Amino acid sequence: MLPDPNSLSGPLDPAPDAGWVDAPPRMGFFTDTSVCIGCKACEVACKEWNDVPGSGLDLLGMSYDNTGALTANSWRHVAFVEQPRPAGHRGPPSAGAATAGRGAGPEFLGMPGAQPPGRAGGAEGRSDFRWLMMSDVCKHCTHAACLDVCPTGALFRTEFGTVVVQEDICNGCGYCISACPYGVIDQRKGDGRAWKCTLCYDRIGAGKTPACAQACPTESIQYGPLDELRERAAARVATLHERGVTEARLYGHDPDDGVGGDGAFFLLLDEPEVYGLPPDPVVTTRDLPRMWKRAGLAALAMAAAAVAAFVGGSS
Repeated sequence: MLPDPNSLSGPLDPAPDAGWVDAPPRMGFFTDTSVCIGCKACEVACKEWNDVPGSGLDLLGMSYDNTGALTANSWRHVAFVEQPRPAGHRGPPSAGAATAGRGAGPEFLGMPGAQPPGRAGGAEGRSDFRWLMMSDVCKHCTHAACLDVCPTGALFRTEFGTVVVQEDICNGCGYCISACPYGVIDQRKGDGRAWKCTLCYDRIGAGKTPACAQACPTESIQYGPLDELRERAAARVATLHERGVTEARLYGHDPDDGVGGDGAFFLLLDEPEVYGLPPDPVVTTRDLPRMWKRAGLAALAMAAAAVAAFVGGSS
């Protein structure tokens, strides 16, 4: 069913809206990029648990990123962004800020500006740039355009509010790929079907944590009830601002944005475009009900005109 364009604002629990009775709390991801160390444990754990094929090895020029983007064979993608340190930046937060309320951690973990392996410390160390790292994933949108356009029902909304592709039903039409405002969904070569993150539907259904969050050594990827994650994220941003990291901001948490908020949202240390994210994502199908209504009215008008012309011509 296509979304009502007048209902795309305000909070919505998508599972009951999709027909689930007595649905559990909506579950999701909060990815805190300020404590991501780029280890790619999430990528490996995702591939191992979900039996995702290898992506091959491509160092993409000067980058440490060997996957490049979310694809049918990369359901988690750790982005590496090297940039000059922002003017007026007071320095990285301590590990106390990085792990407050979530257990202690090594003092160097999560420092914005932390050096990649082999580049930190000693005479080789630098302080004029920083690495921004982010483990990207499907956003499991509140208003998911991919669901709207799927002709076979291969995509469905789970009781946890997540969006899953049933590969045995997918016919490879590709409509969902062009409908996704984030460019997440992809077709696998030699297969033709659509593939993406399932938020480990099999694991969370058994009360377990998704593989990527389970494997993350710094708790950059956090899993839990979405309402709790949003509260935790807001507190984290406030802590970073108090410590001078004023560029910290949340992305995808707002239920009043163009997709009704995401089931997987992020704490970023720069503008979304720096991480390859759209600044203002919009449900690509939100205008379809209005368009179909106008098309129907136009068709009725044409039919009425044809009938009038026929009657007028015969009399």
